[in-house]
Amino acid sequence: MRITTLLCFFFLLDRPACADSVLPGYQVVTRTEIIEAMRQCSDYDPTATTNGARFQGEMILYLAQKARARDPQGLPLFIGYENWFQAFMEVTARAEDAMPQYAQLSYQYKQNTEIDYRVDRVIREIVEAPTPELAVNVRIWWEDQPGKPDRYSYMDTLSTPHLKVTNQRVMTYRLLDFGNWVAYDEIKGLTGRPTSGILGFLFRIIGEGHILQTRMAISKDGLQFNRATAKKGFIK
Repeated sequence: MRITTLLCFFFLLDRPACADSVLPGYQVVTRTEIIEAMRQCSDYDPTATTNGARFQGEMILYLAQKARARDPQGLPLFIGYENWFQAFMEVTARAEDAMPQYAQLSYQYKQNTEIDYRVDRVIREIVEAPTPELAVNVRIWWEDQPGKPDRYSYMDTLSTPHLKVTNQRVMTYRLLDFGNWVAYDEIKGLTGRPTSGILGFLFRIIGEGHILQTRMAISKDGLQFNRATAKKGFIK
């Protein structure tokens, strides 16, 4: 599979960690449900770092679609870091030390994911724009603990250009599915910069930019396109 990336990330309320137990105010997604969702993403390699945001996004949308079909006003979904990582290992048939760096770091930092699919919580109104087939609010976070870093970074050397991606302790974004393309909007807590080519030289001087939004589409031959907007100081 060929991959071209203009700018890509992985991609996305402090709460206690939880596995398959009850968590008040949430529907806890079981490991079995996560495995089912991950197995829907079968036409590309989810262990390739460049595919991380796509893999996570498709899994989230699948789970949200099923939950909304059960109850459009149901409680938000909660995906615990342990269940997510164990499910990923089972789906890919890999041992922990063979998992991609983005997955290992997510597990080591104990990142949990919350998904709110209630329409009135995600979209207030649409003005002269296409209506998404599905829209969700996503929050990815780990607990704030003394001595624990508030961010981590990893490299994506498969994208063009190569990228350095940094996850902050709390990340939020709006995930919009338009059918033939997906939007990650109002992103907070995610920074990055190109590390190769002309852009790599420029960002080596100005530093990482804050990712604000990105658009993702897949061509018929499997080519992945990402177009992102980043901001650094007064530069956008």
